[in-house]
Amino acid sequence: MTDPYARLAAAAAEWDLLRPRLDAEALHGLELLLAALRTAGDQPAGHRAALLAARLLGERLPDRFPGESRLTAAPPDRPVGHLGYSAEDLAVLVLDGHRMVGPVLGEVRDRLLAAPARGDAETLERGSDPYAPGLIRLRGPGGLVRLPDFQFTADGTVHPVVREVNLLLDADEDPWGAADWWLCPNAWLDAVPAALLGTPHEARLPDTARLLTEGE
Repeated sequence: MTDPYARLAAAAAEWDLLRPRLDAEALHGLELLLAALRTAGDQPAGHRAALLAARLLGERLPDRFPGESRLTAAPPDRPVGHLGYSAEDLAVLVLDGHRMVGPVLGEVRDRLLAAPARGDAETLERGSDPYAPGLIRLRGPGGLVRLPDFQFTADGTVHPVVREVNLLLDADEDPWGAADWWLCPNAWLDAVPAALLGTPHEARLPDTARLLTEGE
């Protein structure tokens, strides 16, 4: 039998080809169902949303997803993926507006979004412009902006060295890559770069970032 979660995962894996074949009505319906799936999670309503989303894809793309009558819900503790993609990856593509999906980038996405962060309204309330150049802005569930906390001092202002390094890393164009640089152990620094902020070693951060961009 066909698992709806596997169908949603397969759609994520082929989204570049499938997206142009769905009209506005179908995309809107898919958005609503994926949002409901996220909200309900492993509850029965979530499995119902997954089933309906998978059926919608089957109805609109019958050549790609045949066998509609055999579509059944997966057991709650065993959602099925496809080539390392998941139903959540399709939600990211459709609802969140970025492409951090799949067996490699999906893990990076989850790790970076798990780091302490604040929203744009909170950032503004603390005295910083969340949309100023040189800040990392990640898109979380629903496309909500998340700004990693390490970028800010205790009084809510932006670390000057953070802005300098983010501009070197082109954080406006590649916020996920810049966030990964800050939050992963760095062999040249023998430390996680973000952990050096506020220490005498933070002066090494711009030169280390330049090593990554030399020759580009």
